[in-house]
Amino acid sequence: MTYDEIVTLLNTDPLAQELLAAPIPARLAYKALDGSPRAIPISYHWDGGHFYISTPPKWPKIKALRADPRVAFTVDDATSYPPHNLLVRGEVTDMTLVAGLPDVYLAASRRIVGEEQFPTWVERRARFIKEMMVIQITPTFVKLIDFVSSYPGPASESLPTRSETAA
Repeated sequence: MTYDEIVTLLNTDPLAQELLAAPIPARLAYKALDGSPRAIPISYHWDGGHFYISTPPKWPKIKALRADPRVAFTVDDATSYPPHNLLVRGEVTDMTLVAGLPDVYLAASRRIVGEEQFPTWVERRARFIKEMMVIQITPTFVKLIDFVSSYPGPASESLPTRSETAA
């Protein structure tokens, strides 16, 4: 799947749109400096071409992502049945230090915190966050799983793929 195909899928597929708009954090996986795997919940923002996460600039994941920019994450509603999953692999393609609370951090957090609590949340964060590292992730692989028309693992000859059922 090419980058353009990935972007088109994420920007047009109803399931992708549903998951990207949901108040669900991503579960980000990366390799720590000691070589061991890490998986963390984190808010994210999709701008139509890249994913963005933000973090304090001195946190360990910054050095780890500079050493190995490959990441994977999932966004899923695993508490419902059938579960819906968005699986993404990608590469960190930019890291930018931003003063205050970055716009992409606010957009990501607004979705998770909710409109009602958002003003208070921003006020509290602004008191102690003076700068953040904005991390841009370019997707290199995407898979949507709905357990109705698409399934994890290799496609079975007897089970349709998501693209076959959409046709």
